[in-house]
Amino acid sequence: MALFTDGPASSIEDLQGHDTQLLDVANTEGIDVTRKLALAQEEISVELLALLARWESSSMTSRGHHLAHVVITPPLKLWHTFRALELVYRDAYNSQLNDRYAGKRDEYHELAGWAREKLLQNGIGIANDPVHQAALPTVEPAPGGLADGTYYVAVAWTNGAGQEGAPSHPVLIATTGATFRARTSNAPANARGWNVYAGQSAYTMLLQNAAPLALGETWTQPDSLATGKPAGGGQAPAFVRPAPRTLQRG
Repeated sequence: MALFTDGPASSIEDLQGHDTQLLDVANTEGIDVTRKLALAQEEISVELLALLARWESSSMTSRGHHLAHVVITPPLKLWHTFRALELVYRDAYNSQLNDRYAGKRDEYHELAGWAREKLLQNGIGIANDPVHQAALPTVEPAPGGLADGTYYVAVAWTNGAGQEGAPSHPVLIATTGATFRARTSNAPANARGWNVYAGQSAYTMLLQNAAPLALGETWTQPDSLATGKPAGGGQAPAFVRPAPRTLQRG
């Protein structure tokens, strides 16, 4: 699972999974869906910060967990998805005063409240040693005999416990009579290593290195792809803490 601070908890594709008319409405009404995703993230961050502050102030064993420690669990992702959809249809209604848009706005407002309630019930996922999503690696051709083709390459940081953050977005490279090498930069302070994932599509990338690589090390892809574990979604929470039940509904 990714961290909340890695970026928007859900994507345009997630929104489309709940509303197939989303892009048609956005195009018709001139609505920037990417901006609505960012705004929903900002609004939810304010509420999460308030919840975490109440939690810390009421805990006798406070460990200073902040927004950077929050893991995107399914209820949190749904909250963000429905909140972003509500913002889209609120703008659409304000533009046209169309009752159909008002109905959608109200529906997603209710669903956002439902998802938030599930988060309060199930708890906020917390990572004790959060590993942030890696930035795009540098990938370039190198001497070797990897089969000619186009490859997707992503990397992920690991911490001292071997926990892995969310992989970077993939970089594409085409090889002809060669292989590729990858390197990283700007490691977070708690990173102790990194992993390489590669495949011939963004959905079939597999782990290529047998053990985490050292910081500053360059990975040169052997002449065949390894069949390690699939690229994951990031770090699982160390624990889930039920949230204080004092947040106003709205």
